[in-house]
Amino acid sequence: MTKRIRAKSKLERRLGENLWGRPKSPANKRPYPPGQHGQRRRKQTDYGIQLQGKQKLRGYYGNIGERQFRRYYQEAVRRKGDTGAHLVELLERRLDTTLYRAKFAPTMFAARQFISHGHILVDGKRVTIPSYSLKDRQVVSVREKSRTLAVILEATAMPERDIPAYLEVDQKEMSVCYLQGPTLEDIPYPVRMEPNLVVEYYSR
Repeated sequence: MTKRIRAKSKLERRLGENLWGRPKSPANKRPYPPGQHGQRRRKQTDYGIQLQGKQKLRGYYGNIGERQFRRYYQEAVRRKGDTGAHLVELLERRLDTTLYRAKFAPTMFAARQFISHGHILVDGKRVTIPSYSLKDRQVVSVREKSRTLAVILEATAMPERDIPAYLEVDQKEMSVCYLQGPTLEDIPYPVRMEPNLVVEYYSR
């Protein structure tokens, strides 16, 4: 078992949810935290609920570092309107998220690795920064030499994920056009996400 798989499994066990909707998630069999006290029912405090909501959203996007995640929150606060809605839109504009949503990578973690290794182009130019923020109508594509990688071909054939409407995917060319920023309702989360809890957490 690789470190990445162990990390994903550990995160899902800790949260007690199948965070990415994986058929073989350990949370499917044991939807409670690990350890001898994991099955005890404990009444959560407001802080505990807010913290779990933050950890769930942060973990879903490849376990983004706390400092970087806070920067996304601060950027969302600066924008007018619903801070929670702006936060998830900023996370969805990440290059690694878009690659995962387009089914060119089996996991968020794999998407990050593909980008770092130089397999991905944005508007025809190589980008190696997973957190690169996409603008409307930008096109992300897999380098021609990388299109035959087995892991990419397997990801495109995965049946358990749907491609959202705010992306326009060309499977033949292995490219995706980021049409526009989504609303919370547009994002195909396999579990319930509550960005309002993140706002409450950081607003304490």
